[in-house]
Amino acid sequence: MVAKHTARRADVEHPRRRLDAIEGGSEALELDRLIHERVRLGIVSSLAVNGSLSFTDLRDLLGITDGNLKSHASKLEDAGYIVCSKSYERRNQKTKYNLTSTGHKELLSYLSHMEAIIQATRHSSE
Repeated sequence: MVAKHTARRADVEHPRRRLDAIEGGSEALELDRLIHERVRLGIVSSLAVNGSLSFTDLRDLLGITDGNLKSHASKLEDAGYIVCSKSYERRNQKTKYNLTSTGHKELLSYLSHMEAIIQATRHSSE
């Protein structure tokens, strides 16, 4: 059974996409398009594995530009998947990102859906 998605902030539309049922079954899978995008999947996966990461560490780990990270992190933050905290250390601003419980739950749901697709694909080719 596909889990129902929790409510989001009213001003953020949740970007889910329905996929056709795999193997002709009656249950269709939904992929979270917000997480499915490569950079955003990298962000939530990195935070799930590493815990809190600084802006610089996350940018360098993913090999992306400052603007790219800011743009994608903003979308994840608006959806409630990550939180951004800012502090100052010797007059330098430090930005840290953490995965929220919602973000962790949605990542696990996304991974389960991908595993189901992989299993269905493997079984259909046998």
